[in-house]
Amino acid sequence: MTKALALLGSTGSIGRQALEIAEYLRLPVLSLSAHRNIGLLEEQARRFHPALVAVSDEAAAGDLKIRLADTGIRVVSGPEGVIEAACVPGADTVLTAVVGFAGLRPTLAAVKEGRRIALANKETLVGAGELVMRAVREASASLLPVDSEHSAIFQCLESCRDRGEVKRILLTASGGPFFGYSRDALSRVTPADALRHPNWHMGPKITVDSATLMNKGLEFIEAMHLFSLPPEKITILVHRESVIHSMVEFVDGAVLAQLGAPDMRLPIQYALTWPHRLPSPANPLDFSACPSLSFGKPDAETFRCLALAMEAAKRGGTAGAVLSGANEEAVELFLAGRIPFLRIEELVETALRSVGHVSAPSLEEILEADREARLCVRKSQ
Repeated sequence: MTKALALLGSTGSIGRQALEIAEYLRLPVLSLSAHRNIGLLEEQARRFHPALVAVSDEAAAGDLKIRLADTGIRVVSGPEGVIEAACVPGADTVLTAVVGFAGLRPTLAAVKEGRRIALANKETLVGAGELVMRAVREASASLLPVDSEHSAIFQCLESCRDRGEVKRILLTASGGPFFGYSRDALSRVTPADALRHPNWHMGPKITVDSATLMNKGLEFIEAMHLFSLPPEKITILVHRESVIHSMVEFVDGAVLAQLGAPDMRLPIQYALTWPHRLPSPANPLDFSACPSLSFGKPDAETFRCLALAMEAAKRGGTAGAVLSGANEEAVELFLAGRIPFLRIEELVETALRSVGHVSAPSLEEILEADREARLCVRKSQ
């Protein structure tokens, strides 16, 4: 059970809901971080009174220092400031909800301090899963998933005494807003279309990833590292209703599933309260109003990002960092209206084919692979 919280990425969708849970559970919040949304960050700082606030954007940090000059809250800046927020003294749990690869270094710093990590940043494990999980073991840290699917798998595995009893993980996917679309239809979708997810209210980057099915590919790689399973033991299953958040099938044929309303406050709270369960402000699942549950296979031929992620999963090494960095850059271009929807997958594939591969990379080589992938996308757009 968390005693005090450091929250990275507090102004995003997960961060805002995490603060709601922290307030509900009366958890002290000792540090906050954000990129540049200092209007909301100032409100959060005044409400939760952390010892430290980090702003990765240097100019925005200077503005926030002036705004919070009357509070005694220390304001730090840049990537090193976010690392400082992750390692703030007294916080036993660090919830990392920073968007994208920027979450890797602060998460790794908190791991090395032996903190409990509530991980809502999938790029950390996609790009550096082997390195991060090794650091978790060496520091005797705890890493608890916040993604609804990985939280569901974690909960289903809690009674499993021997991972050899696991036949496979069934990783559910909503299918996103463009489920059933043809390639021709996808060629005409807009950023506004992609941001209308049918079940979840999320940040723009993850919502576009859900629309391309890249999000499910990233989660596939993340699950491999979180649960120490090979690719052949993970199956993606389209489940449009988002009621079953994922399942585990065992060798005797039994299947355990975790169900709940599509409300991110549930997995956020469980990561903070584990191994205990407490009353929650999240929406309960109303079985009397629950829709019929459907299941199907994902269409990796139409949604090429999923196929590319599966390829990176099997390749390992720096392939995950290239995939993640290229996708992050391409999604940003799409949201800015500079490339069409299907160009995202083309740019990711170009980066995977162009950037050199390292099979057992160091942290520096992982960061370099991410940098080269982004540069490749910018040059190829």
